[in-house]
Amino acid sequence: MTETTPALEGDITPLRAEDLDAVVAIDQALSGTSRRGFFEKRLSAALEHPGDFIYVGRRHEGRLVGYALTRLVDGEFGKPGARAALDAIGVDPGYQGKMIGRQLLAAVEDILRHKGVSELTSQVEWANQDLLGFFAGAGFSMAPRVVLTRPTDTHIS
Repeated sequence: MTETTPALEGDITPLRAEDLDAVVAIDQALSGTSRRGFFEKRLSAALEHPGDFIYVGRRHEGRLVGYALTRLVDGEFGKPGARAALDAIGVDPGYQGKMIGRQLLAAVEDILRHKGVSELTSQVEWANQDLLGFFAGAGFSMAPRVVLTRPTDTHIS
């Protein structure tokens, strides 16, 4: 994804509970699958503990066209100090290339600085070249840890 066209005018605002359907629709357009359950669980947690989450959205002409969902973590993997994890970021495919992703990320980072958080991490599948390119262009680099995964529905002998 190359962002070369001028940025759209507009403000970054906190996401609202009624934005759930729009977030799910944007994510599904990007991933090809619905992750409604994931977003519902995150929304529920954010409503229960609002100080632990940063959820921002970008609107164009009143319509949500991008979002970023971040949660604060403290002491993850035994490391002391406040950190944040960017759980999801997405821009409607019709609005990509207009600096919206960068605007969302800048808003999250600004809020994190005000909260005294100095590290932002995220995860991405290797096959998602667009998101990898976005993260690389935004200054992310490989973390010193590797997360391994394996299905648990198979029998180990």
